[in-house]
Amino acid sequence: MRKLVYYVAVSLDGYIAGPGGEYDFYPVDAQMMDSINTEYPEFVPTHLRSQVGMSLDEPNRHCDTVICGRGTYEPAYSAGVTSPWAHMKQYVVSSSLGAVDDPAVEVVESDPVGLVQRLKKEEGLDIWLCGGGKLAAQLLDELDEMIVKSYPVVAGGGIPAFSGEFRPTLFTPTARREFGNGAQVTWFRRN
Repeated sequence: MRKLVYYVAVSLDGYIAGPGGEYDFYPVDAQMMDSINTEYPEFVPTHLRSQVGMSLDEPNRHCDTVICGRGTYEPAYSAGVTSPWAHMKQYVVSSSLGAVDDPAVEVVESDPVGLVQRLKKEEGLDIWLCGGGKLAAQLLDELDEMIVKSYPVVAGGGIPAFSGEFRPTLFTPTARREFGNGAQVTWFRRN
């Protein structure tokens, strides 16, 4: 069965972005980006692949479907990119976005849990939960794995990695890698 994998960057205080969706405060370096892009080419938006030296037809290695909330989808959509991950099946969970004029993107207005449960039963690679924090909290019971990029920076406020009710859920770290910029990537699986 397919797994739901939350790949996310977080500050030391647990924020995935600033109050206005900012994420440019993370100290990123080339070694880290090369490592992640090589292992998970599907996480690189299609329209940015050439900028990181990747071909447009680079095959997906782990995931072939992406689910995100409106806040995660909005920056690309506002810039005129309706299909940020054209190399994957794309779902945007939003009750306010409305239809997107792109057949590669399906807007799901309700029941993201039902969507994930249905997708897990279908054939294919894993499902990437791209964000945001409200959607991650709604899908917490469906999360099978997490890949957390922890940056050595305190945001002080913003969008939390999980924005929902108090619900302690145990995950086990399975691997960790540190980079020269002080960031760590940790892989977790559900207990």
